[in-house]
Amino acid sequence: MTQSFGATSTTDDVLADVDLRGKRVLVTGVSAGLGVETARALAAHGAQVVGAARDLAKAERATAQVRADAANGGSLELTELDLANLISVRACADALVANGRPFDLVIANAGVMATPFGKTADGFETQFGTNHLGHFVLVNRIASLIKDSGRLVNLSSAGHRFSDVNLEDPNFETTPYTEFGAYGRSKTANILFAVEFDRRHKGRGVRATAVHPGGIETELSRHMGADQIQALVDRINASTARTGETFAWKTIPQGAATSVWAGVVADAGAVGGRYCEDCHVAELQENPEARTGVRAYALDGEHAKALWTLSEKMVGETF
Repeated sequence: MTQSFGATSTTDDVLADVDLRGKRVLVTGVSAGLGVETARALAAHGAQVVGAARDLAKAERATAQVRADAANGGSLELTELDLANLISVRACADALVANGRPFDLVIANAGVMATPFGKTADGFETQFGTNHLGHFVLVNRIASLIKDSGRLVNLSSAGHRFSDVNLEDPNFETTPYTEFGAYGRSKTANILFAVEFDRRHKGRGVRATAVHPGGIETELSRHMGADQIQALVDRINASTARTGETFAWKTIPQGAATSVWAGVVADAGAVGGRYCEDCHVAELQENPEARTGVRAYALDGEHAKALWTLSEKMVGETF
């Protein structure tokens, strides 16, 4: 890594002078926000992007700029994927495998946030089922398509600090449900999945990492009212007042920067099995007043193995 980037870096900053011609990338969640910008930036630098979305008509409209900005052989094709329904997840994976074309990079970007209590089509708590289990099945089913020098980038969040995963009660059957507690569990799971996927595949040169994009006003917060969003910001600022850190919204290009940085710019050995934020590898941080950093439980290898075993049991597949 010859150049330093930070919280205000954009996708165009990170990818300046980067040639992605001949690279093939899968990005989930390309119907809005970070997914669209991630796809746009990659295609603009020559990558052949496969964008996955639940609503293909919406994704088609949302990605007009992706196609307009594609250059140097860059392109976009869409595929249907509903992460809250494993029939859809498996159908998507099977179609990609049948197609046979490999990927240099997979960015598991799609997700939901702070939803009311609900269940996926398969009976899993909505946030854990969508954010973690849907991607767990998709990525593992297409793992053979990831080239030996390829990478997996899982979108996590600073929200992982809200809560660790609960291996005894992943569906909130015996513990009280809270929107952000569930979100925290799912975002911790995204990191732990990257940790274990990295361990299993780094022998063939495939590295996996998890990233926090920062706070961005996108459709992800559609389940929250304006008052709830402001209350969250106030709570963050109150908790970090003594550290001198102040919360600031990022633009969408700034938010997507860490994903593309970790996927194609950063040194693979530096980001593999780690958690990244603001275009750098985050340090362990247990201070509840700190706004940045990663909790130790999210990078614990044995914890990651246990979550993998539980996830296999829940989805009924062994990988």
